[in-house]
Amino acid sequence: MRVKMILPALTEATSPFFRPIKYSLFPPLGLATLGAYLGDEDDVTICDEHVERLQLDDDPDLVVIQVYITSARRSYEIADHYRRRGARVVLGGLHVTSLPDEAAAHADHIFMGPGEDTWPQFLDDLRRGEPLPRYVSRERTLAALPPIRRDLIKRNLYLVPNSIVVSRGCPHVCDFCYKVAFFQGGKQFYTMEVDSALAEIDRLPGRHLYFLDDHLFGNPNFASALFDGMTGMGRLWQAAGTVKSVLEQPIVLEKAVRSGLRSLFVGFETVNSANLQDQRKYQNIGRDYSEAIRRLHDLGVMVNGSFVFGMDHDGPDVFDRTVEWALENGIETATYHILTPYPDTALYRRMQAEDRVLHHDWDLFDTRHVVFKPQRLTPQELEAGYWRAYREFYRWGSIWKGASSKTGLRPRLRHMAYAGGWKKFEPLWDVLIRSKQVLHALPVLETILTGFGSRPSAPRRSDVLGSKSRLAVPIAQKDTPASA
Repeated sequence: MRVKMILPALTEATSPFFRPIKYSLFPPLGLATLGAYLGDEDDVTICDEHVERLQLDDDPDLVVIQVYITSARRSYEIADHYRRRGARVVLGGLHVTSLPDEAAAHADHIFMGPGEDTWPQFLDDLRRGEPLPRYVSRERTLAALPPIRRDLIKRNLYLVPNSIVVSRGCPHVCDFCYKVAFFQGGKQFYTMEVDSALAEIDRLPGRHLYFLDDHLFGNPNFASALFDGMTGMGRLWQAAGTVKSVLEQPIVLEKAVRSGLRSLFVGFETVNSANLQDQRKYQNIGRDYSEAIRRLHDLGVMVNGSFVFGMDHDGPDVFDRTVEWALENGIETATYHILTPYPDTALYRRMQAEDRVLHHDWDLFDTRHVVFKPQRLTPQELEAGYWRAYREFYRWGSIWKGASSKTGLRPRLRHMAYAGGWKKFEPLWDVLIRSKQVLHALPVLETILTGFGSRPSAPRRSDVLGSKSRLAVPIAQKDTPASA
């Protein structure tokens, strides 16, 4: 069977004028995970439209498309094209799960929720000639997850080819989170067995890893055992965690650093506690954000802070206050978002009931455009403030101000290099992406993460899996873009 797996791109990612580096960071790990269930006799390819041109003149038997909300229009165009050519088309992902009826009009089969249970069932049904039009995930486990088909990934096209996911979902349920709906009907959070996760890590070449898990620290027992197993591998890695995990799991955090953690994405979301209550971001309420940042910095971990603008208690001053707070606390990088009511979330239902959703042009549900009626801001004020926050935070003067909060030359240089490299050298990233040389920048990233050699990792032990007996309990388990 000829199987073509596609990750459709946003328009911005294929622009002839400029391509942001964020679209060339990670390969389509979810599709490579699904590819692992196919047989040796199947001819499987993956096309990530963010980094390569999609050829539409072929004739695959099965086309599998992963759909996000801002790629929905493009996904449906591709699906309709291949159906006209006689291919069987499968659609899955976050947007399909949120709006299955919309997606079903463009597919032969749709998948709702994670795919570890439904995808192998579909393949069995297909071989028997009895595939169903809809598959809904109910059983959540990663116990039988086969090794990811990394041979299908074109490593040279990505800055961070060693992306990995060892859990699915998140133990928290925030009103604005798109993934809450994705995991409804089963476990919201679950992990791999520790030994399986370590085996997958050991398969990856080089030093650098990026955990794409929504919350790597979501199960402290699993995280602790994982970091114990990684210690001595000589890895250098980045991940996402919460303020709560930083403040309440100091021993686990220290283990993470010993095993190679050098940068953590943290969802602060807002500097206004009333907003946290409204969005049910309970894990952040009453937490000392500044203390969490100090703790990470003291351990040599850089912080990528995530903030959302446009919540109901945000007024015109929220942008400047947020930027100033981030700079004063020395956050290395900041990711800003405009509050977006994704379909099938509690936030969307609340705004629909209040007649606050402005339109349903999914191309604009990208957290960079205002698609709802804000409470204390006009849509124009919100969008302008969002862009101003980015400009202000990433000015050279602001980068220097954040770096100046550090003690010592190396930490200051590290801050400047990381923040500046992310936003101030975008034309260089564009050249590297177009020339397919972006992977050559990875050693530079590794050097910055280590603080120019100030925190060297231990040498990797290639036999580390065989040298220790590790905890192998199937602690709470999870899904990511690895769902169909």
